[in-house]
Amino acid sequence: MERSLRAARVATYLFFVLCGTLMGTWVVHIPAIEDRVGISHATLGGLLVLLGLGAFLGMQVAGPLTDRLGARIVVPAGGALCAATLVLPGIAHDPWTLAGALLIFGFCNGSLDVSMNAHAVHVEKAYGRPVMSGFHATFSVGGVLAALFGAGAATAGLDPAAAMTVMGAVGVVLALVSARALLPTAPAADGADAVDPHDGAVREAPEPSAATSRSTRGRVWLLAVLALMVMLCEGAANDWSALHLKDVLGAPASTAAFAYGTFAAAMTLGRLLADRLAARFGSLAILRYGAATAAVGITLVALMPWLWAAFTGWALFGLGLSGCVPQLFSAAGHADPAAAGANVSRVAGLGYVGMLAGPAVIGWLTHLVALDHAFVLLTVLCATAAAAAGVLRNGSGRSPVPVASGGPRESARSDR
Repeated sequence: MERSLRAARVATYLFFVLCGTLMGTWVVHIPAIEDRVGISHATLGGLLVLLGLGAFLGMQVAGPLTDRLGARIVVPAGGALCAATLVLPGIAHDPWTLAGALLIFGFCNGSLDVSMNAHAVHVEKAYGRPVMSGFHATFSVGGVLAALFGAGAATAGLDPAAAMTVMGAVGVVLALVSARALLPTAPAADGADAVDPHDGAVREAPEPSAATSRSTRGRVWLLAVLALMVMLCEGAANDWSALHLKDVLGAPASTAAFAYGTFAAAMTLGRLLADRLAARFGSLAILRYGAATAAVGITLVALMPWLWAAFTGWALFGLGLSGCVPQLFSAAGHADPAAAGANVSRVAGLGYVGMLAGPAVIGWLTHLVALDHAFVLLTVLCATAAAAAGVLRNGSGRSPVPVASGGPRESARSDR
């Protein structure tokens, strides 16, 4: 069991890397695709709504399917389809074909994202301690890899279609090879006793009442609203950071690509630390102080006209946001482990409306104010998320309690 659990954890890491790399490959090629298709920032912002819509639909389909069929089927299918459809935005030649490409790619990306997060919830439950942020850290590693790949492809003179085809082919192979190591079913669905990974206490699985079910649904939707705000901020960095350096600060394309790379690297560092910090201080602290740090970072980006300030701001923005989303996804999945896929799909679905459609708001705001001043909206959202972090107090914001030794979960704990 211990060996298969480790293998499932490694495979989950690989799927998070894959998802981050595929999305990051699209992100770093946005300026080139925007120029080739001949659209404005505002039009691009409108087209990104379709990317968000596709992701939302994919999540609502894949979440319940993961609960029903198991991650071993849904996760690799989503991964292979997401990789295969990456090339579509690269070969789009006008706004209409780009719109269709983004809708399809978004659907496949959303299917992969929610299914791998649902699987991560079950892996975390089996470990009996926070590990979700570590998975999300490898998503950010994928973003860094995509930034490096994008900069190298631009230097080598590869057009977006060629670069995205290469990355898509690698992704299909990785998705198929990693499939066998995933957990075949949802282990929490049998009603057995479980260890809460947020506070380490062993609890007997209760029989859900109608009132409990309503309370759980209400809490999940509150988590979803917070995810909407936090992930809108993350999506703004994904889609506008490179354009900010290029258009506002006048940086060359090769330098501008590293704005997103800086953000993604800071996200990676923060998520590598967040699991240990969550175990020590609780999820509430990670969300509250992380969102406050992000507010400071994006304010620097919005108000300071210097390159060094922009890189510092994007780094603080990424560091602050890094632990927020994993806490929200984990809390949703553990609210009812037997329906982890469906609950994660609700939180992730509304969150990704913010992440992938929310940047359209920034695009629309550029009709009224400069791009950097539009980022003040993100300051407001981060401050609001910090103030509302108390929603995690119900279940995931408690002080950690050591897990009793001697059981199989204790041996699973020892490999980190």
